[in-house]
Amino acid sequence: MGWVPMTDDAAGHRPPKDCFEMAHVRNEIDRIDRALVDLIAERFRYVDRAWQIKQHGAEGAVVPWRIQQVIDRVRMRAEEQGVSPALIEALWRQMIGWFIQYEEERLRQHFDESQKSGSSD
Repeated sequence: MGWVPMTDDAAGHRPPKDCFEMAHVRNEIDRIDRALVDLIAERFRYVDRAWQIKQHGAEGAVVPWRIQQVIDRVRMRAEEQGVSPALIEALWRQMIGWFIQYEEERLRQHFDESQKSGSSD
């Protein structure tokens, strides 16, 4: 039986070994990029919730032990997947840095609004 092009099935992807043209590779990269954006958007919604919870506690946006825990976990996952842990760490540190800035800004805005209104919440 000869090679049969794989169509979009329920899994929705073509393994790298089944990509025989650059169009196939580009389609798969585009599919992965969509999935990554969707996952980052989901992660963002949790970060957005985190600052809301943090506004009532003593914990700020920067929690060094948690940052290191996340980095250690993604590096381990990268090793399991055969991807450069240094690449993954660099990507995650960039993403975490952006999320920390976002949290700090939201916490600062909440604090400023609380001060203006004279409330403690």
